Amino acid sequence: MTEDVLKRRALRIEQNPGIPLYVFALEAGEIDRVADVARISRDEAGKLFGYQRPEKKQHVKQILEYLDSEDVLFPNGLILALPTSVRFRGSRGPNSTDGLSTIGTLEISLPESPSAPRPAFIVDGQQRSLALARTRRSGLPVMVAGFVAEDIEVQRDQFLRVNTVSPLPGNLVTELLPEVHTKLPTKLSAKKLPSVLVNALNQDADSPFKGLINQASTITDKRSSAVVKDNSLISAIEESLKPSGALFPYKNLSNGTVETATIRSILITYWSAVRDTFPDAWGVSPTKSRLMHGVGIRSMGRLMDRVMDRVLAVAEPGSPEAHEQAKAELALIAPHCHWTKGRWPELNTPWDELQNTPRHISTLSNLLIRIYFQSRTSAS
Repeated sequence: MTEDVLKRRALRIEQNPGIPLYVFALEAGEIDRVADVARISRDEAGKLFGYQRPEKKQHVKQILEYLDSEDVLFPNGLILALPTSVRFRGSRGPNSTDGLSTIGTLEISLPESPSAPRPAFIVDGQQRSLALARTRRSGLPVMVAGFVAEDIEVQRDQFLRVNTVSPLPGNLVTELLPEVHTKLPTKLSAKKLPSVLVNALNQDADSPFKGLINQASTITDKRSSAVVKDNSLISAIEESLKPSGALFPYKNLSNGTVETATIRSILITYWSAVRDTFPDAWGVSPTKSRLMHGVGIRSMGRLMDRVMDRVLAVAEPGSPEAHEQAKAELALIAPHCHWTKGRWPELNTPWDELQNTPRHISTLSNLLIRIYFQSRTSAS
């Protein structure tokens, strides 16, 4: 059988000698044959695949309506990750290069059937590519930039970088960060450790949060049981990693290392104690329990910094003694909490009117911390 090869005139951009970069054009109808969308998902073992968010149908519809209109100008290009099997044949002659780019022909082997895997992946322009695949202008030339990288880590790294102007959904970014091992911008780098920890809490068998965290890869039939939004827990961990937090001492600022295993043990110790202290409020929908709501996770996260300071002074992280001590500390506030019914009398607020806003998070966390210290003083 003769191999089906797509040949296009292209410029090879002399940018990174280790990662070939090409600029070329494809017809709108060819994009679906060349490139696929790497949807974010996890397998049964919890391994993360892909990086792309779901299709935005309204956005695709708007692009398609424009493409099917008159006098179309579509300068918005696509970025593709190309396979190592592509071949570039530079043109001969003294004028084939100017030192910045080289003109030639790019050859891309196409799949033998529509159901076979495409050779390339779309790194940027997913919604545009879906519209282009459906337009009646199947011959419309579309600008493409393609870099050769079959390594999924390189693709994810570029995906995060090119989507900084139009921000990606927060839960998609935070779930991808642990899988990127190249140097990241400062803002993204600060979120990587909390994201690693939240992924572990959602996957590990000994975690009270196992299967309860709603992430970008959470499949539809699991979303009803994934009652905790990952961004709430990530924000709580971020705060605790700051100088005033219980997790900060486990970051070595002099050499940049982190005692991740110890931090994980602290989180599991504390949140397991929370689960055991409030069993009726744990693992249910935020509409039925404000403990599982963003306001509850964030407020209890701030209380953790006070509770675990006390616990870690007398017990090792992850030990049965630490778990029992954490439960004893939380028992001091338990009678004053109204996660599933009643009112918070000190706040003059019904339980289900607390919202995930800075004001409510601050008010509730201050109340819990005040009650905790007052109860400890009285107990002494």
